[in-house]
Amino acid sequence: MTVDWAGIFPAVTTKFTQEDKLDHPEMERHFEFQIESRVHGLVVVGSLGENGVLSAEEKQEIVRTAVSVSSGRVPVLSCIAETTTTAARRFAENSVRNGVDGFMLLPPMRYVADRRETMQFLRDVAEVCEKPVMIYNNPVAYGIDVTPEMFAELADEPKFAAIKESSDDIRRVTDIINLVGKRYRVFVGVDNIALESLVLGGDGWLAGLVCAFPKETVAIYDLVKAGRVEEAVKIYRWFKPVLDLDVSTKLVQNIKLAEAMAGVGNENVRKPRLPLAGEERESVKTIISKALATRPELPQL
Repeated sequence: MTVDWAGIFPAVTTKFTQEDKLDHPEMERHFEFQIESRVHGLVVVGSLGENGVLSAEEKQEIVRTAVSVSSGRVPVLSCIAETTTTAARRFAENSVRNGVDGFMLLPPMRYVADRRETMQFLRDVAEVCEKPVMIYNNPVAYGIDVTPEMFAELADEPKFAAIKESSDDIRRVTDIINLVGKRYRVFVGVDNIALESLVLGGDGWLAGLVCAFPKETVAIYDLVKAGRVEEAVKIYRWFKPVLDLDVSTKLVQNIKLAEAMAGVGNENVRKPRLPLAGEERESVKTIISKALATRPELPQL
């Protein structure tokens, strides 16, 4: 299906059994839950999807599961996060065969490429992508910054349709729009600056805590786009302590704990990650418990 690059796109978690196998039935339930909650797309095998601990075949199994559950109701994007250009191109080709509607493309993993290498990598991978591509910029986590000036230079590649901007700098949304206008659809990729980014002209929110709280996340987006910002702010202020859990090296564990506490997932992660423990776990549980106990009534839209 055609990707309408706007709205709420959950970076869905990968579900594992206690025996560390892919839990496809649990993923099917969760993907359906997200779609029923009116999200606008699904993004699989991203950072939150524990991409780095999945085998190539496991990634494609998850792609096939998401495509099957969606059945054309919402687009399915597959994250490309590979260490070599060859592996990234192969992954893109296999994902197309398995039915994805588009891609979220990270610069090369592990190796911190310079500007010239990064630009070449992005172009080389786009060359074999038969579906549109969102470029994922996350210099905080991965050490490579795709700057607004670089996006302007990449604008001649028609497969680059959107940007996931995760630099943690709210000024970037304005900088990108000032430089390239509406050439790209701009998504925010940092949960706790999402409302600000949407108000400044962002087209979508590639979200994390949506995995546990999809209705609230969609409501914030819908309200902003309807010009009802004050109502969106009210929900966002309730949500903000939970959204802060996205900005952490333990975001996977935090969000999976939130899913478990909300009754829509489990805490199983793949080693070397371990579930939260001790004071750290209790602190996160307190934040989530308060949010669940004070969940706001959502306005009619």
